[in-house]
Amino acid sequence: MRNPTIGELQNPEDFELIAELGHSNIKEFVLDQLSEGGRLVIAYMIYQSVMMIIGIFFITRAIVYGFNGYSEPLIYTGAALIFSFSLLIPIHELLHGFALKVTGATKIHYGAYFRKFIFYAEADRHVLNKKQFELVALAPFVVIKVLTLFGLIIGFQSPIFYFMIAVMSAHSFFCAGDIGLLTIFYRHRDVYTYDVRAERKSYYFKRR
Repeated sequence: MRNPTIGELQNPEDFELIAELGHSNIKEFVLDQLSEGGRLVIAYMIYQSVMMIIGIFFITRAIVYGFNGYSEPLIYTGAALIFSFSLLIPIHELLHGFALKVTGATKIHYGAYFRKFIFYAEADRHVLNKKQFELVALAPFVVIKVLTLFGLIIGFQSPIFYFMIAVMSAHSFFCAGDIGLLTIFYRHRDVYTYDVRAERKSYYFKRR
């Protein structure tokens, strides 16, 4: 079944506008969505808490090793944190972009609000349904998780383990925005969304 067009979504007899998101206000919007709770949010918060505890444990362990003369775990952990807050950010957004391509988008644009540490990928006026948005939102989470888990297995008895666990832990926080936006599709039935690049906004509609 095809997605409705933007013109059809703007027909108030068939669809209702439930959210209008200015991209410069993504952080505030996501925090509002997360604060409303729900099963998805609870599951993510539990996951994020576990990853934070694991991350703190192994970073502390690497520091202790460093003080005792075994510096490799600390070096790999430091390298992982530098990687996570530099190269991993565009990788995360490129994975969103690839997923958008899979849904049929032809042109992908990327943006950032550096002062707010906000980064995003968008497909101008490309309508997404719930399943498509799930793919786009969760693609970085799944891909990075699988790759780091594979790295943990391969490097279990080497300092590479510390690199992978630090990247996995840091990236769990990067996914908060994706989860926050996805919650809209779980609180309402039959939701569709699209971006308007010229307006720097996203619109969310539900079928009446």
